[in-house]
Amino acid sequence: MAHAPLRFRPMGDRSFLVELGDTISPDVNRRVQRLVLQLRQASLPGVREIAPGYRSLLVVYDPLTIAPAELKERITEVAARHGSAGLPPAKLLTVPVFYGGDYGPDLERVVGHLGISDDEVVRLHTETIYRVYMIGFTPGYPYLGELPAALAVPRRSTPRTRVPKGSVGIAQRQTGIYPVESPGGWQIIGWTPIELFDPSRQPPSLLEMGDRVKFEAVRQVEI
Repeated sequence: MAHAPLRFRPMGDRSFLVELGDTISPDVNRRVQRLVLQLRQASLPGVREIAPGYRSLLVVYDPLTIAPAELKERITEVAARHGSAGLPPAKLLTVPVFYGGDYGPDLERVVGHLGISDDEVVRLHTETIYRVYMIGFTPGYPYLGELPAALAVPRRSTPRTRVPKGSVGIAQRQTGIYPVESPGGWQIIGWTPIELFDPSRQPPSLLEMGDRVKFEAVRQVEI
C-alpha cells in the first residue's frame, strides 16, 4: 500500500515535526508508531528526543552533532525499511467508570446538548473499544478515539482550573482519562479509580500508544 511521503516542518532551531498524513486515522497512527520504533532502533546520531502524536512525531536533535538536512535524509531512509520494526501486541485495558452525579458533573450538560438520555450516553460511551492514539498533555494522559459521532460534543467554553484525578472526559470525537489532577476543558461524564500513572512503576504509564481501552459502567449516578 502506497503511503504519503514524509513532510518535515521546522519547529525552532533544534527540532522538526515529521508528518505522515493529513488525517487522524488508525492507519496513519500505526505508521507513526512504527516509525518511532524504527528510529529508536536506529539510534541516529544527535537525536535527543522523539515525541509521537496522532499523525506526526516531533524529533529533537543536537544541530552541532548532525545537520538537519542529513537527519531528514536519514529519517527518510529509516522509514523506507519496511518490516524492520514490528509493532508490539496491543494491551486491552477494561476501565471501570462511575457515571454522572459528582463523578460526572458534565453528564447533564452532555445529555441536554445531544438530546438523548443519560442511559444512551453511557451506552454509547461503553460500547466502543478505543485506540490509544497518543500519550500527552499530562504524564500518562491517553487520547482515545474515536468516540461515536452521536456523542461528539464541544469542549467546555470555560476550562476548569481543577479536574480531579481519574476523571473521564469527552470532547469532539475523543475521550480520555485524567491521570493526575490538572486543569482541563473536556466534558467530564464519569470517574475511574484506575491508577494510570505511577512514577515508581516501570513503565510509569499504564497505557501506551496503540493499546486498546474498553469502558465499563460500574453504576450510574442519578442526575
